[in-house]
Amino acid sequence: MARGPMAWLAAIVLVAEAVGVVFVNGVLAMVVDNQQMSLAGVDSGAMFAGTWAAGGFFGLYLVVCAGILARTAVRDRAPGRFGRIVLITCAVVHGVLGALTVGLVGWTAFAVMMAIMGLVVLALVAWETEPRPRKRTPGDPAPGEQAPDGQARGGQAPSERTSGEQAPAGRVASDGQARA
Repeated sequence: MARGPMAWLAAIVLVAEAVGVVFVNGVLAMVVDNQQMSLAGVDSGAMFAGTWAAGGFFGLYLVVCAGILARTAVRDRAPGRFGRIVLITCAVVHGVLGALTVGLVGWTAFAVMMAIMGLVVLALVAWETEPRPRKRTPGDPAPGEQAPDGQARGGQAPSERTSGEQAPAGRVASDGQARA
């Protein structure tokens, strides 16, 4: 599977979407300012500033998501915990916006939003996350040693050894098996 080019494509699409969102919010802000529009008595200047702020925030959010995807493509490794959370929220936002655009804009906009969501989700699941080894605590036995309960750590239990294997050096219990 071509994971890297797919992540690059998703990053490019998100940057293009960010530019489009900022542009549309800029146009809406200019219309609100030129027409001196007000909603429920809110000052038109506040609506102008709020529209620009919302567009800038959402555009920045999309650029951050694109940056995470680009970093993922360059490193050819799954994004970390923070990156996964941000990309999951990006996919959820696109799903919700896609559902809203069906009634407001039409099926073409819905298809575009679902395609973008699909790219983000594909980038999330394309790389397998490797399980991280558990950190040893001070009370844990070293690998190959036995725990107080008699189970060997990092190897076979004493009863699972074949007759040809030698037990590790240590104390010998009453059953003839070596204990660490």
